[in-house]
Amino acid sequence: MTDAGSDADEAERTWCLAEVDIFCDLSEQEMEAIAKAAPMKTYHAGEILYSPTQPSEVLFILKKGRVRVFRVSADGRALTTAIITPGTIFGEMVLLGQHMYDNYAEALDDVTVCVMSRAHVHKFLLTDARIAARITAILGRRLADLEQRLSDSVFKTVAQRIATTLDTLTAAQPPTSPLRPGARHPQIALTHEQLAALAGTSRETCTKVLRDYADHGLIRLARGRITVLDSDRLKDAAG
Repeated sequence: MTDAGSDADEAERTWCLAEVDIFCDLSEQEMEAIAKAAPMKTYHAGEILYSPTQPSEVLFILKKGRVRVFRVSADGRALTTAIITPGTIFGEMVLLGQHMYDNYAEALDDVTVCVMSRAHVHKFLLTDARIAARITAILGRRLADLEQRLSDSVFKTVAQRIATTLDTLTAAQPPTSPLRPGARHPQIALTHEQLAALAGTSRETCTKVLRDYADHGLIRLARGRITVLDSDRLKDAAG
């Protein structure tokens, strides 16, 4: 029985990595070696994975749930720099040549991550030219996303930022929701307070904008859930 349980644990660890693009062409043996070096850890919704006061020199591989990465300005305003979805790497990218000590990472849902130490990142990732090249591409895209978010925070209205955030979350979802297979419209599991934080506004303003979008048939509101009814019009609203 112990062997069967061990095999199941091994398969679970390997599956955590199998969904990650940077590992797409590794052999089974290579995947198993990396999986052993990346134990799984869980966080509850609202928990902070790392912060400027509690930096964590590890690399996270998100298996389940969503993570919000954000910075806080001197006047207390939060700017979301990334919304991490399953199959994506994130963490203190100083490991990979990017200094991001000012960032917070917050679990939006209950999340499961695989965690790699600095030594294992260098041993298994940075020494493999295939993986290192893909990581460089990911960091480049993330930097471009950050520049876009900074631009949005300056030039877009609150309503446009909320629509942009909803559109981004919708695009990041799998084709069918695991909670409601076959559902015709994408659903986003977020409270108004969470969405407000992502869009950089107050909960009250966010609720007002969402009700306006609902009145115009773009979305449908329910407790802790937003259903996107008209993706095209939501894109238009995002500017």
